[in-house]
Amino acid sequence: MTATTLMGRTTSTATPGGTPALVVVAHGSRDPRALRTVRALLDRIRALRPGLPVRLGHIELNAPLLPDTLAALGDGEAVLVPLLLSRGHHVTRDIPETAAVFPARTRVAAPLGPHPLLVDALHDRLLEAGWPAHAGPDHAVVLAAAGSRAPESRTDTARTAAALSARLGVPVLPAYASAAAPTVPEAVRALTARGHRRVAVAACFTAPGRFATECATAATWIASAPLGIHPAMAHLLLHRYDQALGAEGEGNAPEGARGTARQGARGTARPATTYAAPASGPHPAHA
Repeated sequence: MTATTLMGRTTSTATPGGTPALVVVAHGSRDPRALRTVRALLDRIRALRPGLPVRLGHIELNAPLLPDTLAALGDGEAVLVPLLLSRGHHVTRDIPETAAVFPARTRVAAPLGPHPLLVDALHDRLLEAGWPAHAGPDHAVVLAAAGSRAPESRTDTARTAAALSARLGVPVLPAYASAAAPTVPEAVRALTARGHRRVAVAACFTAPGRFATECATAATWIASAPLGIHPAMAHLLLHRYDQALGAEGEGNAPEGARGTARQGARGTARPATTYAAPASGPHPAHA
């Protein structure tokens, strides 16, 4: 596949085999468990979609850093899928602005949340931690997220909390490790004051790290593990990749997501960097 640049040169915009690469953009962490978790998640993606070029780039703290990954792509085509759970400056500014200075033809997909697959993973992690099959009126959940000053991030987290509440049938209060209110301890106290004796903390984090550890210590009952390599996370990353390309999950997407891709979605040249508007989209299992 080729495209003519503004300078009139004809350059390749495809990775080997003609398939745009999936670049998973992780935040990065000083906790070594985070990098191990992200690499294991990429292995799950490769198993689900053999032949798809899958790369990793970090915003900070870990190698490979996103600029190094983008440089290695040359003028190939890629979809950057943030391993982030809501909109914020990393998604709307940092990642697109970094990509814009490299020759690779890139699109930035929507973050992973809100989406029903994210709720699937959150629900399962709570069950693993000891959440009962039938919760009563004394049960409630604090959805612990990283936090951001961007109002869009809080909106997305609130939507995820509402979806998890509908799934569980109990109140779910969003709370944050930094940059936003309420904090997780404040949310636990608020729910306890309302008469909820069993308040769980649901970790809305992609991997172990400082925030996840700190939030778990605020739990007065149970705390779920980070989402990590839950199968829904790999499916959701592929779903966001397909959305950004204008496809509907062809190939090895979750059952029900194998709709007909719009013709030309993979063969149309794009501007150097575009940003896909966030969309929760239908649950791939019910599309």
